[in-house]
Amino acid sequence: MRPPVDAILQKVLEAVPFQLIVDRGIEEARRRLRELPRAPVHPELRVENHQIDGPAGPIPIRVYWPDDIVDPPVTMYFHGGGFAVGDLDTHDGTARNHAVGAGAVVVSVDYRLAPEHPYPAAVDDALAATRWVAAHADSFGADASRLAVAGDSAGGTLSAVVAQLARDNGGPPIVFQLLWYPSTMWDNSLPSFAENADAPILDRAAIDAFSRWYAGDIDLTDPPAGLAPGRAADLAGLPPAYIAVAGHDPLRDDGARYAELLAAAGVTVELHQADTLVHGYLGYAGVVPAATAATERGLAALRAALHA
Repeated sequence: MRPPVDAILQKVLEAVPFQLIVDRGIEEARRRLRELPRAPVHPELRVENHQIDGPAGPIPIRVYWPDDIVDPPVTMYFHGGGFAVGDLDTHDGTARNHAVGAGAVVVSVDYRLAPEHPYPAAVDDALAATRWVAAHADSFGADASRLAVAGDSAGGTLSAVVAQLARDNGGPPIVFQLLWYPSTMWDNSLPSFAENADAPILDRAAIDAFSRWYAGDIDLTDPPAGLAPGRAADLAGLPPAYIAVAGHDPLRDDGARYAELLAAAGVTVELHQADTLVHGYLGYAGVVPAATAATERGLAALRAALHA
């Protein structure tokens, strides 16, 4: 018998119900995520909004500075939301936690969303933003030689893809990848898809809808590595990774499988499975002790890699 959902998290989910529901259309899904109650997180941080040149027009970014760190490293942050929902505001608290927890300048990227902009729009924006930040880190008072990528869910996928593209296309050099419950294999035959088909926050129906919106006309029986980084022909030479998965998440075995493949390719990887948590648990850090502990564990790994 696997452990049940954490008791405190269960009470929070009952008090403030939230599910990524897609059957009412994309705008309703986006509205529901935007209106989810959020407590202030690290309001003391210096934060600035900017726009940078992207492959299809300006890309909004939000930059967060940690306190009292000289020449800080940089972490690109790509938000989750099935490649179709989420923005700089929905993940503002999570980005703030990364800046403080990792002791890094964090650059959160408002990449284009599906279904209006299917694959590879998000990948193109994520890579362009990473290259821009690497070239302009001095203007933020940051050290581009210590550059990491991080993201949750769809953002974890984008982080993995950017790490591969940077390896294969002359940089920028990335020293670490922090992947929170990513989708990397696009293989719904993995056991967790059936075991957690009706899971809280993210269920199988939502995954199927987000996949269709993002992939567009691509044949998902054999997706390209830019869509499913776990399908890449060669995983050697990638930066060290920390992959976090949740026990009550359809994507649990997907992230675990990518960790296995990275390790087999000689990549240093740490896999952490939070048995009692659900997809999206970063959003409950600071509220649910188990989510806080799991979040802090991943951020400690990122900090150690950037400040080695």
